[in-house]
Amino acid sequence: CIGVFRVQAEKAKKEADIAAYLDDDKAAEAKERGNEFFKANKYPEAIQEYTEAIKRNPKDHTFYSNRAAGYMKMGEYNHALKDCDAALELSPEFVKAMTRKADCYYWTKEYHKALEWYQKCLKIEPDNQQLREGVDRTLRQINVSQGDEVDEDRVRRAMADPEIQAMLSDPILQMALRDFQENPAAAQQHLQNPEMRSKIEKLIAAGVIRTSSR
Repeated sequence: CIGVFRVQAEKAKKEADIAAYLDDDKAAEAKERGNEFFKANKYPEAIQEYTEAIKRNPKDHTFYSNRAAGYMKMGEYNHALKDCDAALELSPEFVKAMTRKADCYYWTKEYHKALEWYQKCLKIEPDNQQLREGVDRTLRQINVSQGDEVDEDRVRRAMADPEIQAMLSDPILQMALRDFQENPAAAQQHLQNPEMRSKIEKLIAAGVIRTSSR
């Protein structure tokens, strides 16, 4: 009982300390310092200030998105993705965080996810030229990668994706993929089905199936 009481007391103290540290004004000041460091290409310092802003006000989605940008500049895409997700949990249609998430997937060569997120952004901002360029850039990389040697790391990441795993376990899709190898005429019939075509295009974008080789 004493041990349980001690744990509860420590938890209550920690929560009280966190609550006492909250301060919207100081959070905004930390964000501005982070922005200045970011502009000066001092990304570790920028990340530190954005982290301080988050501690001061964990409910502001822009702080997570800004820190994601800092992580991206340092090539720490997994951390950046987590911050993008945190920002989107607070503001689901915050396009800046959505775009950064798409960019992360682009730079980690998860082109199927990058394309998906750029397209989600375009549904919100259909006239955004940067997003259109993101789609075009991703499609070019998908096409180029079809002629390159197999990127084992890229395929491994794709095969770890639950969505890709679910697709590949679909017996109808398995039949379609066999037809692509053995019965091209039947394969064309599969492509008439919009849902099947979408799945096949996603597998191509993920690098799991290839349409050409050198």
